[in-house]
Amino acid sequence: MRRIRRIYTDLMPSQSVASVSGVFYSATMSPMTEEKDRVAVLVDDMFFAAKINSAAEACGRKIDRVKSREQLEGLRAAPPSLVIIDLNSDRLGPIETIRYLKTQADLNAVPIVGFVSHVQTDLIRSAQTAGCDYVLPRSAFTQMLVEIVAGNLSKLGPR
Repeated sequence: MRRIRRIYTDLMPSQSVASVSGVFYSATMSPMTEEKDRVAVLVDDMFFAAKINSAAEACGRKIDRVKSREQLEGLRAAPPSLVIIDLNSDRLGPIETIRYLKTQADLNAVPIVGFVSHVQTDLIRSAQTAGCDYVLPRSAFTQMLVEIVAGNLSKLGPR
């Protein structure tokens, strides 16, 4: 299993570089408050969880793994800057979770990035209809992971 690994963190004070499968990615980091450092992650797949954790470490962000309904509801008290959801997750029901997040006044402005196999077109449409801001094929998600975790969502296109 290849993981994103931190290569350099002192290139420039606001720059870090990470590698995914030998391809280097750079993520420019801006000064963030403590709340802006947090990314909520709903991922069952340990391979993707490890990649996300490594990307977060490279970007100086904190990962909050959401594993239960109580943890999901706890996000209302301190909203994260981003939510990442594996749309194939068996935990919490990803489509229902997206609907929940988008109906909560405290959380509806938080961008949601979902990833799924590109052949699951019905699931992609369901996630978009539920309010998922960005739905990416797994391959694109992996390629852009450092940028996504760093909060550089403009590269994904309009919401």
